[in-house]
Parts: sequence; C-alpha cells; structure tokens
Amino acid sequence: MSSLRKAIPRPAHKERAQPSSRKKFGLLEKHKDYVIRAKAYHKKEEVLQKLREKAAFRNPDEFYFKMTRTKTVDGVHRPESEANKYTQEELLLMKTQDIGYVLQKAQSERKKIEKLTATLHSVDNLPTNEHVYFAEDRQEAKEIKLHPRSEISPPSDDIPADIKRKIARSYRELEARKARLSQLEKIYMDMSMKKELQKKGRKRKLREDEIVCETSKPVYKWRAERKR
Repeated sequence: MSSLRKAIPRPAHKERAQPSSRKKFGLLEKHKDYVIRAKAYHKKEEVLQKLREKAAFRNPDEFYFKMTRTKTVDGVHRPESEANKYTQEELLLMKTQDIGYVLQKAQSERKKIEKLTATLHSVDNLPTNEHVYFAEDRQEAKEIKLHPRSEISPPSDDIPADIKRKIARSYRELEARKARLSQLEKIYMDMSMKKELQKKGRKRKLREDEIVCETSKPVYKWRAERKR
C-alpha cells in the first residue's frame, strides 16, 4: 500500500508571492535563497575559526625569511619597503609599455574622429539639383538667362526630427572625442618627458630667461656627450 500511495501524483506546494502591500521592502526571500545565504555564512564562519586557531597556536619566535627584511617599531609591524622593488631598467620598460598603450588609444581616437568628421561633412554638404543649359548663340543665352526653364531647387529643410537629433548627438560625440584626444596627447607628452628624464645622462632644467620660446611646461637641456 505504501508503494501505491507514493505512485499517486500529489500537488506541488508553492511558496506564496510577495504581497502587494510589501513590495516596497523588495523581493520576498524564498527557502532556496535562505539555504544559499546560510551555507555562505557558515562557510565564512569556518574560515574565520580556522584563522583564529592558526593565530592562537602560532609560535612568535618561529623563523621565516621575511622577518629578516621587516621590523617592529613600538609594537607596530613595519612592512617591507617597495621603493627599490624594481630596477631602473624594469621601471623604464614598464614606462615604455604604458606610453605605447596611451599612443595606441590616441591613434584609435584620431581615426574615429576622422571617420565621424567625414560622415558629418557629407551630411552638411548635400548636393543641390542644378541644370546646365547649352545655347547656340549669345541671343539664345540671354533668353535662357532672362527666362530660365526651371529654378535651381534649394536644399530641403524638411528634415525629420529624429534625424536632426541624431546629427546633434553625432556633433556632441565629435566634440567629446576631440577633448579626449587632446587629453591623451597631453598625457603622452608628459609620460614621454618622464621617460626621457629616467634615462642616463647629465641634464638640467632651464631658467625662464634661457627659454627661447615661452611655454608653461619645464624645459630640460642634456649635456652633449661624445658617442663612441
């Protein structure tokens, strides 16, 4: 009888939905949501408990290699300084990679600006319908000039509103891309200057009276060295 009772299909009991009066409190948490949240909570508790045990049973006098490069000042642990973590060659290589990325972005932005400018230029300069007449003599040319057979049709101003909005949006995008390009070019120049200053060679910053062309940016001069 138990097997027959289990074979009979039973209705699936569904959880109630969020009442309309409580929609302001967000979605109603179902049992499956609670199970996922409870498992995540207990997993974090177990990790924290293991870390507490490790910290409690750790030997403070145990040797590890990092302790030779760190120290404790007034009971506060001072981590290892990362000032000399990279060599001068590694820093120069990283600076070169950053400059290459900025230059690539600037070139991509310049191409997009050229493409967008060409599109807007073709939209603004729409061709007009002009008729060319050929006369046999001067008299016929005067008659055609006084009484033309058809007038030159002016450009139509009946442009749909959605097309006008798209054109205005394209112009705004063009201005934003130009501003972004100028910013990228400025960043590229600053990074290139910093990269050159990191290279070997004696150099000094010029004074204001030594600068030929006035500029707001600092100007450096490298000492001439004989190359073998």
